[in-house]
Order: sequence, then C-alpha cells, then structure tokens
Amino acid sequence: MDQSLFHLINEEWTNPALDLFMAALSNGAIWKPLFIGIALAALLFGGFRGRAFIVCLLLSLALAEPVTAVLKTAFDRHRPKQVESVRMVQLQRTRPAFLTLFKKPVIRFSDQSDRNRAGPSFPSGHVVTNTIIAAYCTLFYRRRGWLYCFITAAVGYSRIYLGAHWPSDVIATLFLGVGEALLLLALFELIWRSAARKWMPRLFARHPSLIALGGRARPPGALKRCV
Repeated sequence: MDQSLFHLINEEWTNPALDLFMAALSNGAIWKPLFIGIALAALLFGGFRGRAFIVCLLLSLALAEPVTAVLKTAFDRHRPKQVESVRMVQLQRTRPAFLTLFKKPVIRFSDQSDRNRAGPSFPSGHVVTNTIIAAYCTLFYRRRGWLYCFITAAVGYSRIYLGAHWPSDVIATLFLGVGEALLLLALFELIWRSAARKWMPRLFARHPSLIALGGRARPPGALKRCV
C-alpha cells in the first residue's frame, strides 16, 4: 500500500504546473526571507503574543532538529530513491533563490549516484518543521492560525511527489511533530508560570499564560482541525 500510493503520487499524478509548485514548496531558500520578515514583524509589532509565539517557535524548532537527527539514525529507513528509481524534480539554481520560480525545472529519474546523497527517510525534517509551525499558529492564533495546516499538508505531499519520502514517513511525522510541539509548549508554559511569577510579577499579572487570549485559556481540542 505504501509503495503503491508513492508511485501514484510520484509518477502518475503529475503535471508541469505541479512539478514547479511542489519543488518550490520544498525549497526553504525561496521562503526564508518571507519567514524572517514575518518573524521580525511579530517581534516588533505583535505585542506579547507575537513575541511569545516567535520565541517559543524558534526554541521548539531548535530543539526538534537534534531529535529528528537522532530518530533518523535510530530508524535508518531508506528513502525511495535509495531503493529504486524514482521521478525527481530539480529547480534550477538562481540568485536570488525565488527567481527559480520563473525557470522550468529539470525532470529526471534517480540513478545509482543519488543513493548516497541523502540521509535516512524517517522522520521528515520538512514535515516536522512545518507541523510544529502549524501547531503553534493554531494555538497562538486560533481564529486564522489553523490555516497553516494546509501548508503543512501540501509540504508533506510535496515530499512524496518529489520522491524524497514514503507516504508512511509523512503521516507518522505529522503525529510526531504535533507531539513535540505540545510537549515543548507545555514545558515553556511551566517555565513561564514559574519564572515570570517570581521575576516579572507585573508582566505575569497581565499575561499569566503564554497562549491565553483575553484571559481565556486555549481549549484542549484546538489542534483537532489539523488532523
């Protein structure tokens, strides 16, 4: 089932427009300036909630990276291109990176040389990162933050489309990312309530919780929209 679905997404359900879109979606260099701009805007103009969101998110992403590396080594699962020939989409290199969106990507099938160019398949670093972002957007910005879940789903699909991961890698990583986000945010909340009450009592009086809005705590089922 895993291989059958992979081949459908990677080889059958393809077209030139999707080739460019999926490859661009997985290319972090294209979107890095945008994310930096959003982070700076949240820090400067987002008030307490914006600053708490960015600080917690950056700490979570930094902590999740070594966890992903350890799990990759522990599971040591081969990527699709390491066990068979898969369809690959490669963006042309440009400076600045976003200019690649205006150039036709290169389509080719993996060969022996590709098998040693990538690390283990599970978990997916792209999916972990975007799942944590989606979880935090949902928890900190309940009204519209959950919309980032669609971006996370698209990124996960792109990793299969591009031949980088099996469908089961993506699905399992989604649950892993949500679990990491919730555990880390619970830890940050505990630290905030303990440290801020002692060292910043006035600020704590106004903001007793990192994710509360208008004095109301976030409902426990807020992340169900992402599943």
